[in-house]
Amino acid sequence: MQVSHTPAAVSVSFDEPNLIGSAGLVPVMELAAEAGLHQLAGGRLSVPTDKGANAGAKVAALVAGMCTGADSIDDMAVLRHGAMKRVFGGCYAPSTLGSFLREFTCVSSPAGTCANSTRSPPGSW
Repeated sequence: MQVSHTPAAVSVSFDEPNLIGSAGLVPVMELAAEAGLHQLAGGRLSVPTDKGANAGAKVAALVAGMCTGADSIDDMAVLRHGAMKRVFGGCYAPSTLGSFLREFTCVSSPAGTCANSTRSPPGSW
C-alpha cells in the first residue's frame, strides 16, 4: 500500500497524560522485581555519597530506560512521559540517574574489562 500524496509536513505529538508508549515495560519490570533486581543492586552497590541513595530503584530505572531504547542519560526522560508515573513508582529525573552513574569509578580488572571499584571480590557472589 502506498500513500497517494505527499503531505507538506507531518507532525505527531503524544501528549495524552493517560497513554504509555512502552506498555510492554510493565511485565519486564515485574519480572525484574520478582527476580530480585532491586534487592540485589541495593545490597551489592555502595555509593558513598547521597547520590547513592536508593541504588536498587535507580538501577531498576536504568534497566527500564534501556529496555525502552534509551541509550543516553537524556533518553531516560522516556520514563517520565505520559502515565508512566502512575504505573511505576520512583520515576527519577535523567539528571538524578546521571549523577548516580557518575559516582562509579572504573578500575581495570584482570580480564581487561572495566569494573566498579566497590565491586565484591571474585567468587563472593
